[in-house]
Amino acid sequence: MKTHELDTPALLLDLDSMESNLTQMARFFSQSPAKLRPHFKNHRILPLARKQMEAGAMGMTCARLWQAEALVEHGIKNILIANEIAGESRIRQLIDLTRQADVIVAVDNEKVVADMARLGRNGKVSLNVLVDVDTGLKRCGVEPGAAAVRLAKTVVEKGLRLRGVMGYEGHLQVMTPGEEKEHAVNSALQSLLDSKKLIEREGLPVEIVSGGGTGTYSISGSFPGVTEIQAGSYLLMDTWYASVVKEFKVAASVLATVISKTPGERLIVDAGVKALSGERGIPSVKGLNGLRLKALHAEHGVIEIQNPLVTLEVGNKIEIWVHYHDGTIHLHDRAYGVRNGEVEEVFRIEH
Repeated sequence: MKTHELDTPALLLDLDSMESNLTQMARFFSQSPAKLRPHFKNHRILPLARKQMEAGAMGMTCARLWQAEALVEHGIKNILIANEIAGESRIRQLIDLTRQADVIVAVDNEKVVADMARLGRNGKVSLNVLVDVDTGLKRCGVEPGAAAVRLAKTVVEKGLRLRGVMGYEGHLQVMTPGEEKEHAVNSALQSLLDSKKLIEREGLPVEIVSGGGTGTYSISGSFPGVTEIQAGSYLLMDTWYASVVKEFKVAASVLATVISKTPGERLIVDAGVKALSGERGIPSVKGLNGLRLKALHAEHGVIEIQNPLVTLEVGNKIEIWVHYHDGTIHLHDRAYGVRNGEVEEVFRIEH
């Protein structure tokens, strides 16, 4: 099928760009002491996770328990849930999953640790955990230093298996590259490594130091002591990240149809916030100068005609770059892998 024959709005993945990104990241980590553990939450496509594993990834990262379950069912058995899990029903699900695969989960709360230990004993399973350390994002995680040590000791005392520590410098991902960013990332990572050393001084082994993302991979992936990087956005990329890591190509776009035109003023397309995320900024039109996406309504995209020489008419199809793919991909049930104007593969998006 030709790409322009697809019903719209349709999520497109440029396979040439995606494969270039896959190769670029794999090449970096083939020469790095750290390993790549890509984040599944960005694309949520099982065959793409398999491609990342085949390209050298040591395992996968995910954000939710159901994502870990889908990966394990698909045969990927080395999983980090880089997020907190709370509530007895979900802990029991985690216990069941741990029987099937090497699953590690982040923890930052002593009550959750106690619940995991109690339910794990009942199920005769010792859960694998990383102490989640807040390296400046101010989201999840305990404070570096004494609080991290205290939680690590609780983990061991309660009978869980301490595998290491993790910290996500998410607040630094889209900083402009340069000395200021390098200093900020190094400072965040040093707080994580300092916590690791303090835990080890208590006689507790720390096997894993996990962190990083696409926007900081080259810094965090080279930082002494970091063992794995959770980069995810690099594979499909979006325009939000594109100016920060220019070595990767934007691969995700949404195909839309022009459904209305006011000559010299505006075009309306059939892709609004139900097909495109505007959470971190308004997306842009791909490959056509003189058009500016001005607003996203529920079912409509409003495009300002800035160049009267643009000759698009009602019924024509255009592509709009995905500006924030975490917020866009979950709006779709499938993505179309395209190459040279042809649909080469249809991918199911996990929900």
